[in-house]
Amino acid sequence: MEQTTLGIGTRLQHTQHGPGVIVGVKYATYLISFINHGIKEIDKTDTKLEEIIPENVTEEIETHAEVEKSLLKILRLWSGVTEMVPLGEKWQNGTLLIQPADTALKPKEIPIEDFFHKIVMLRDRLRVLEQNINSHKNLSEEEKINLQQYITRCYGTLTTFNVLFKNKEDWFVGEKK
Repeated sequence: MEQTTLGIGTRLQHTQHGPGVIVGVKYATYLISFINHGIKEIDKTDTKLEEIIPENVTEEIETHAEVEKSLLKILRLWSGVTEMVPLGEKWQNGTLLIQPADTALKPKEIPIEDFFHKIVMLRDRLRVLEQNINSHKNLSEEEKINLQQYITRCYGTLTTFNVLFKNKEDWFVGEKK
């Protein structure tokens, strides 16, 4: 690759490692998060690197917060990095009580923060599974679509827990009719 002044967020294609995004810039190297290989340090002059230039994109000014949010989303999807998802304020410091029908049995009490953390971890693992399916080399497109439908149904089943999330953009979304 000829150009050696690419910035964070630049999308690249590497003939050996596949698609990636620059997440750090050093004097002579880039730190690149690759979808199938994680974060690698690659020399800026590596001839196996090629910048991916999106077509039909208008020039827009992005704030640092928008760039950071985009990078976190990319890292989460590509390398299993978990983001901090806030619990709704009304649930903070609350408890979840699971009461058996048989009153002779003890109920189970769980801090809502712990329960919520498990829900968020499940969502993140579903996202990683989804990404692995999409990038799997041996699955046909039809097989990928069939597996994607199961994941979408899982998201739909989990919409009950959306009440716990502070922000609507963190909600589970199932099949859209």
